[in-house]
Amino acid sequence: MAIVIDAKDLVVGRIATVVAKKALLGETIDIVNCQDAVVTGKKDTVFREYKQKADRGVPLKGPYYPKQADRMVRRTIRGMIGWKTAKGKVAYKRIMCHIGIPEKFEDQKFEIIENAHMKKLPNLKYVRIKDIAEHLKGSRQ
Repeated sequence: MAIVIDAKDLVVGRIATVVAKKALLGETIDIVNCQDAVVTGKKDTVFREYKQKADRGVPLKGPYYPKQADRMVRRTIRGMIGWKTAKGKVAYKRIMCHIGIPEKFEDQKFEIIENAHMKKLPNLKYVRIKDIAEHLKGSRQ
């Protein structure tokens, strides 16, 4: 049985730490509503940092950085796993991120990580992943 986590109003980095630990312990995790997760920080700073990540490298060689909300969350989680090791590769395959709620998860109860909720933020400076994705798609050259 897979754990289904609702990422709405949760901080991406805090989701990533919890999910990475669970995946390394052998659990299968599905994250829904990835587009509604948040990244903390000033809007212009966050946009600049993600734009820099996306523009890094050479088109034919990489590194390639995703511009879709669900893939951005999955890439963040990848940073918390030793994904180049055999154990990390297996754990990374157990993690799936989704935009919205797929039909197969509509009747399931979602788990919410209370420590990752944005109401615990000391300030109100945050950006939603969907806004970052739209910014990256709109700023193509």
